[in-house]
Amino acid sequence: MEKNVRVRFAPSPTGPLHVGGVRTALYNYLFAKKHNGTFILRIEDTDAGRLVPHAETYILESLAWMGITPDEGIVEGGPYGPYRQSERKDRYMRYAMQLVESGHAYYAFDTPGELEDMRERLKEARVITPQYNAITRTSMKNSLTLPAEEVKERIESGIPYVIRLKVPRKEEIRLNDMIRGWVMVHSSTLDDKILVKSDGMPTYHLANIVDDHLMEITHVIRGEEWLPSAPTHVLLYKYFGWEESMPKFAHLPLLLKPDGNGKLSKRDSQKHGFPIFPIEWQGQDGEHLIGFREEGYLPEAMTNFLAFLGWNPGTEQELFTEQELIESFSLERINKAGVKFDINKAQWFNQQYIKAKPDDELAEFLFFYLEKAGIAASQEKVARVCNQLKERVTLIPDLWQQGCYFFVAPEQYDQNIVNKRWTVEATNVLSAYAQALQQRTESLSAAEASDTLHQVLEAQGVKIGRVMQAVRLVITGVGNGPDLMEIIAIIGKEETISRIHNALKQLENQVKI
Repeated sequence: MEKNVRVRFAPSPTGPLHVGGVRTALYNYLFAKKHNGTFILRIEDTDAGRLVPHAETYILESLAWMGITPDEGIVEGGPYGPYRQSERKDRYMRYAMQLVESGHAYYAFDTPGELEDMRERLKEARVITPQYNAITRTSMKNSLTLPAEEVKERIESGIPYVIRLKVPRKEEIRLNDMIRGWVMVHSSTLDDKILVKSDGMPTYHLANIVDDHLMEITHVIRGEEWLPSAPTHVLLYKYFGWEESMPKFAHLPLLLKPDGNGKLSKRDSQKHGFPIFPIEWQGQDGEHLIGFREEGYLPEAMTNFLAFLGWNPGTEQELFTEQELIESFSLERINKAGVKFDINKAQWFNQQYIKAKPDDELAEFLFFYLEKAGIAASQEKVARVCNQLKERVTLIPDLWQQGCYFFVAPEQYDQNIVNKRWTVEATNVLSAYAQALQQRTESLSAAEASDTLHQVLEAQGVKIGRVMQAVRLVITGVGNGPDLMEIIAIIGKEETISRIHNALKQLENQVKI
């Protein structure tokens, strides 16, 4: 009988969560939901020297914004907790001792200076990658080379030591990765990884294997950067006698720079001016990194975008609801090769989701900017503005940047339009238009605004193309935007008349004869 699917996302709280980590969490989440399984959030915080105090909170807030909700974890709890590795310290040493007693691990007492001397000797011997391994350990200070009595005395006297995995010298290690197929590595290329550090804390290699086993993880879905560690993990499963319950592995492709030349990094984000973190990060050292949320991306658009960074559904469909992603997702359709990070595609997804969002929901975003500017407006007006702008914007802040003239009369006017279109003919039409509007009802419709303008144009014998940009200019200050008659209907008759008079007065000396 096949086990119920159990997967985990296990970040280290050492800094902001990179978008690659968010994609890993998303793939685990989609896989769990597809198979009616369990998605677990585990915090791997055993490296005390690198921990950042508020990074764990950042991880939780990032996942919450994305809608990636764990079934078990540090907040939700669960039967396999605790879910912070720092709270599971005692059990790791117990399992490390099991390996020592079975001959698959050993104590090593080498000082930092002795390790550096070893590396220098190997470099002089032209060894490309100096390692503490099956060959070099025979000349080092460890429980394989020291008498048992001396080993015991050293431990009892408190001399610092680490526990290392005893990697066999000549063995082929095989792993059937769900994305990459069979991966085969010869043990001679591996080093004797440290399992327990001198402070008594486990390394990633020991802790994640023990936790995955105890939490009954069925699939380990993680980044390609962990593929070189996989043979070590396979050995640990073997030495613990857990081969039958070893999870299936799936190593995800790297996220690459936009040009495909290397792994996507924070430096690329800063260089090209796009975010690579889900939400804003404020470092203790004053570092400030903008997030997708603050840039104005919708979480559902980011979900869709990230899902396609390495996976494809095998169809032409690009826009997916979360439920559709869950139903379509499979590890078999994840690419092996790295995938370029294309911010233009992210913007395209965001455009599509903004277009599809109900006006009232978009209005909540625009209200944020109105409140910051100290502007009061009705729900109805703000929703109508969003309806006019949603086809034109890419990011949420564009609603305000491109639509502020719905709420604030222009104080400046596009000089290029003034130079080209601000004529005596235009000013005559605008003066007459203001007078004609005065006769209209206060609740002016777009159709009524248009009819009134055409009546004025007909009376003056002017074609609309000769003055339309000038009319738009006095209302908005710019030369393009949504349907002008809809803008007039939204801002109202009196505001429209006021703007015409202000513009005529301000620009009277710039009229082209």
